[in-house]
Amino acid sequence: MELNSGDEFRNREKGNEMEITSKQRAYLRSLSNNLDAIFQIGKASLTPEMTEAINEAFSNRELIKVSVLKNCTDDPRELGEMIAERTGAVMVCTIGKKIILYKKDKENPQIVLPR
Repeated sequence: MELNSGDEFRNREKGNEMEITSKQRAYLRSLSNNLDAIFQIGKASLTPEMTEAINEAFSNRELIKVSVLKNCTDDPRELGEMIAERTGAVMVCTIGKKIILYKKDKENPQIVLPR
């Protein structure tokens, strides 16, 4: 049986979702401090139209912040995991009612993740 090196193991893709290390997660979280939330999830929760709009936004940017409004009764972490699964992105973290998502642009990556 052949063993993978550490880098290959950490960066392997599972389904459409790429795993990221804690160092990469911290770097993306620091980049997101300057971002404004471009989507708001409200009382209607996560609709297919919202998921499609978020997926389209990944064509212009790699890092997105989503805000969950007070009138949404769903857990922000669960919403973030659903969005990540449906769009092929990685949920970087949730901070309160903010969700930070990352999806690497395959053609023209703008963010270089640390190793």
